Amino acid sequence: MIITIFGPISGAHFNPAVSLVFAARGEFPWREVIPYTVVQYAGGVAGTVIAHLMFDLPPLMIGTTARSGPSQWLAEMVATFALVLTILGGLRYAAQAIPWLVGLVITAAYWFTSSTSFANPAVTLARGFTTTFAGIAINHVPAFIAAQIVGAFVALLLSAVLFPARKTKQKITLATTREFITPGE
Repeated sequence: MIITIFGPISGAHFNPAVSLVFAARGEFPWREVIPYTVVQYAGGVAGTVIAHLMFDLPPLMIGTTARSGPSQWLAEMVATFALVLTILGGLRYAAQAIPWLVGLVITAAYWFTSSTSFANPAVTLARGFTTTFAGIAINHVPAFIAAQIVGAFVALLLSAVLFPARKTKQKITLATTREFITPGE
C-alpha cells in the first residue's frame, strides 16, 4: 500500500540499499542518495519512536538482542538479494505488481531467514533502538547493513543477466502506419 501511495512522490525509496542499486543503474541521481538515506534512516527511527509510544514504552531504547554471526549475515544478504531481485524483475516484467511483490517477498523472507529479514539498512538501524522482540543489539547493526549492501549488489549483478535491457524498437507513429489504418479503426 505505502509503495503505491508514495511511489509517484518519491519513487517509493524507503530502503537505502534499493536507492544505492538504482543509483548504480543510473536510474537515481547520486546527488540524491545521501539526502534520501538520511530521511530513510530518520523515518525508520521515527517509526520506532511511534511504535514505542503506542505501546507505552520509552521512545528509544538501545537494542540488546544478539543478532550476529555468519548465519545471520548470510540471511540478511539472502533477504536483501531476494528483495532487490524481485524489485528489478518486477520493473522489467510487471511494474504494476511491485507493491504486492515486495510485500510477499518480505513476508516470505521473514519466515525463510534466520534473521527474520530486516532487508533494509534503515529498518536495521531503527530496530537497533528497541529492546522488543524485533530489536537488534546496536553494535550488531553495522554488520547487518554491510551484508544487506552486499546482497543488494549481488542482485544488481544477476539482474543484468536475467533481465537485460530491452532493445529499443523503432518508434511507430500514426504517420508511419497510415496506410494500414482503415476508417472506423
